Amino acid sequence: MESALSSEKSDKIREFEERAKRMRVAFVDLDSLEINPEIGQLIPEAMARRYQAVCIGKKEKKITLAMADPVDVFALDDVRIRTNFDVEPVLADPAAIDKAIGSVYGEDSSWKDIVETAETSVVDVIKDDDKASEDEVVIDQPVIRLANLIITQAIDKKASDIHIEPFEREVLVRYRIDGVLHEIMTIPKSLEPAVVARIKIMSDLDIAEKRVPQDGRIHLKLKTGDFDFRVSTLPTVMGESIVMRILDKRSIKVELKDLGFSETDFKKWTTAINITNGIILVTGPTGSGKSTTLYATLNMINKPDVKILTVEDPVEYNLKGIVQVQTNRRAGLDFARALRAFLRQDPDKIMVGEIRDKETGSIAVEAALTGHMVLSTLHTNNAVLSVNRLLEMGIEPFLISSTIVAALAQRLGRRVCSKCKQEIAKPRKLMDIFDKMGIPEETVVLNRGEGCNVCNQTGYKGRVGIYELMVASDVLKDLINREAHYSELFAQAKKDGLSTLYEDGLRKVASGMTTYEELYRVTAD
Repeated sequence: MESALSSEKSDKIREFEERAKRMRVAFVDLDSLEINPEIGQLIPEAMARRYQAVCIGKKEKKITLAMADPVDVFALDDVRIRTNFDVEPVLADPAAIDKAIGSVYGEDSSWKDIVETAETSVVDVIKDDDKASEDEVVIDQPVIRLANLIITQAIDKKASDIHIEPFEREVLVRYRIDGVLHEIMTIPKSLEPAVVARIKIMSDLDIAEKRVPQDGRIHLKLKTGDFDFRVSTLPTVMGESIVMRILDKRSIKVELKDLGFSETDFKKWTTAINITNGIILVTGPTGSGKSTTLYATLNMINKPDVKILTVEDPVEYNLKGIVQVQTNRRAGLDFARALRAFLRQDPDKIMVGEIRDKETGSIAVEAALTGHMVLSTLHTNNAVLSVNRLLEMGIEPFLISSTIVAALAQRLGRRVCSKCKQEIAKPRKLMDIFDKMGIPEETVVLNRGEGCNVCNQTGYKGRVGIYELMVASDVLKDLINREAHYSELFAQAKKDGLSTLYEDGLRKVASGMTTYEELYRVTAD
């Protein structure tokens, strides 16, 4: 009997070996291989199950991936992009892969227990005849625990956003950690209505309305502190997609000096924000840390003898000693209307969440001309382009030149993990770049994270700011007034001491804070 089973297994292995030969890859018998769980978990469980693949080895920046379909280029590209590892695919028996996945990730993880228990649960929508527009929902405890687990696990992993995304056969949960999305888990499609309903109840949203986007807010008190969540729902063809922005109140206590400014830029910025009147702009894409910089700046200038007013959409954090206003479009309270009212409130400093149009920009300029300091944000790729953006809005050049004090462009790059960082060799090409920057080779320290449990095997933990500060000199203001071309403005800003995002990032690479690959990722635009 044993001989027959052994013969059958040998035939099966030969069959896979022949198939692997045709695919021009190696075959691995997973039944005879012991997989290190730490190596196996280099790829997320959701990804492993989706592509029926398991990581069985790692050497430097390359992983070996046992796959049921090793020529699936889409799967290989996805794993390569999401893990930042080169991938060497090998063929394995699909049944052995499923068994290995269960061994690596555990068949009885806590969230799976909850999902299995909750799968047969029912969500009852109870309608009161006397209050037809009000719905109450009874959610079973397992679903409540699952929703709570998604939230608390995101906080534990220090995620900034939670994405709950419905697809045809499953619901994908992803966390944005240090600016990069990571797949965390998949939950059965049958649980989607219950989980969405639970989060809507927590956010005080209308659970019966599934046709239009909704915005809500959750406040939670946990052992680790108080957290607010900004919740957004979006109807899609597969169901409602939910994104939850985690607002950690501890982040507003960050000091300006700890954000990553160079010594020169820090002095220029602190000088600019203490000027009594003018406009200061912070620019960059969504998620580049503009709000954190503005809040840290407000904390620095917030004194008993200074009155500060802010108008935000929405107010993310409450700041002691600062009067904050949240826009309300339904009531007609937008940035422009709030700004007009601010001028009658005798402020010293004003923060506007964003200058989005000519009306808001014009009132901000008016406030600056009448002796107020105005801080705001714009969406531009660099500091100098903030001038062009204001011109595109229709604000007169002479008004811009009369009021602009400084513009700060920024990005957030991932820091090399302090637990697993290793000093690496200095590539000649990179040394030549540092040499052109005037950075001596002997001062350069290049680090790379090997990947550990602390950084979820990514090699990065935490983020560092990369900055580009333009201070408006008299010569630059004259060029703005004459509507000079962008190239002239940029050339003058460089003469005035502007250090570009790329140059500032290179200094952080040279000091070992981050990697050149990460710098390229965040400054490629």
